[in-house]
Amino acid sequence: SPQQSNVTSFSATAVAIITLEAFAGMWINAFLVCVLCIAWVKKTILNSNEKILLLLGCCRFCSLCISWGYLFLSVIYPKYLYVHPILQLIISFQTFFNYSNLWFSACLCVFYCIKIASFRNRFFIYLKAKIDRIVPWLLLGSEILALATAIIAYDIADKPHCNNRNSTGQGMFGKANIKMDKHFFPSFFFAGFGYAASFMAVIFSAVFLLFSLWRHKCKMQTNSMNSLSVEAHIRAMKSILSFFIMYSINFVCLVLEMVYVTKKGSHMTFLIVVFQYTFPGVHSLILIFSNPKLEKTLLKIFSLERSVKCKVC
Repeated sequence: SPQQSNVTSFSATAVAIITLEAFAGMWINAFLVCVLCIAWVKKTILNSNEKILLLLGCCRFCSLCISWGYLFLSVIYPKYLYVHPILQLIISFQTFFNYSNLWFSACLCVFYCIKIASFRNRFFIYLKAKIDRIVPWLLLGSEILALATAIIAYDIADKPHCNNRNSTGQGMFGKANIKMDKHFFPSFFFAGFGYAASFMAVIFSAVFLLFSLWRHKCKMQTNSMNSLSVEAHIRAMKSILSFFIMYSINFVCLVLEMVYVTKKGSHMTFLIVVFQYTFPGVHSLILIFSNPKLEKTLLKIFSLERSVKCKVC
């Protein structure tokens, strides 16, 4: 029928767009991880900023791989998702990497804030002196929280009331049409708490860094040290504000995803999923261009490709 053909064409278009975004995000994060690993081998040590970026790139690459694999199975081989425990494992791993992505991003914003902002508070000065020692513990705590959330997600997906499910819109968006009942409210509350906590960390980091920049510009003199400090403030603020805007939209999408989890292949679900696939790649690209070393390496690769194409032509 015409309606079925429209649904099929819409599904094919959605899969093509999401696949393109997923592979672009994988390439960007793979580049980020490779450059940092090469630097790690050369220097035998990474600073705190590079450690966070390395783990963030790994989590985003794995998250995109698992999400795209889930999409591929739900479209091409939807019956495989009914085999226990394939769906439960996919949901668990996807939850783990998504939460790791959120918390590592929040840790990066907090690190920028503490490292660059200047306040005379004793506690802040203590954090500024100890931040390099605190970062590994922050990353470990983030992983523990993400692992606990993944275990809870696996347990919820393994419940008997989750086994009666139908694929959504021919498996378009990789979400099961789960009946909303009282069993899912604790999980949604826990997920919302994790999203809100990481989002608040980003908000406070952006506000403190902006306030520090404003105070510093008011007291700024014309010597070179101050201008360099202001430049560092502005560079960090560009990175955090761009991330804050994207993080805000991502937070809204995560909330809407919990609202539309029972909807069958709606256009709102499509828009939510499209942005969720866009977020890991675009933000990693922003982080690359905000880091002089990573930006220089990326531009070298592009210039090398251009020279090779010119020689071939």
